[in-house]
Amino acid sequence: MPDSSRTPELVLCAVDEPLATAWTAAVADLGDPVRVHRGSVLDVVAQAVVSPANSYGWMRGGIDAVYARAFPGVEQSVRSAVLASYGGELPLGESVIVPTGETEPAWLISAPTMREPGERLPADTVHPYLAARAVFLQWRDGKLEDGPVREFVGTIAMPGLGTGVGGVEPATCARQVAAAWQEVFGRTGHVQ
Repeated sequence: MPDSSRTPELVLCAVDEPLATAWTAAVADLGDPVRVHRGSVLDVVAQAVVSPANSYGWMRGGIDAVYARAFPGVEQSVRSAVLASYGGELPLGESVIVPTGETEPAWLISAPTMREPGERLPADTVHPYLAARAVFLQWRDGKLEDGPVREFVGTIAMPGLGTGVGGVEPATCARQVAAAWQEVFGRTGHVQ
């Protein structure tokens, strides 16, 4: 059942201090709907988590491997959604949302930061921005079987995008996520 009374919130998660510091600095002026959590994305009470997977939906490394263990069958759900909607390859800048099989988080939003599994991203990459923008657009405009995503997802927990396997500098990721947030929601952060 949707809960439209809850305030939308983006929780940026970091298990290491360089990313937590970068998140904090980059989102300082975004206001209440965005906060930083020092710890695992799975420690946050959220309706959705973000998977910065690859374009094929393989979830074998980094945070995606953690999700695959925590939510059995989610990798197959992502791969099936990618096949059904995109012919098997989810382009950078797009996302899919699939159920996790759990009550919370009930949803996983897969937005690739790399095309191939294990790809090392160049220093001048814009992939974190593209992935974050895809997540935010999914949150704002996406549809589920029972209605708009925003009616079912009040809080999203987001790990670093490309900062693990992809090798993106934490400050680069954080700046790009903040820029994507401002583009999609403006400074006020209103999801609805």
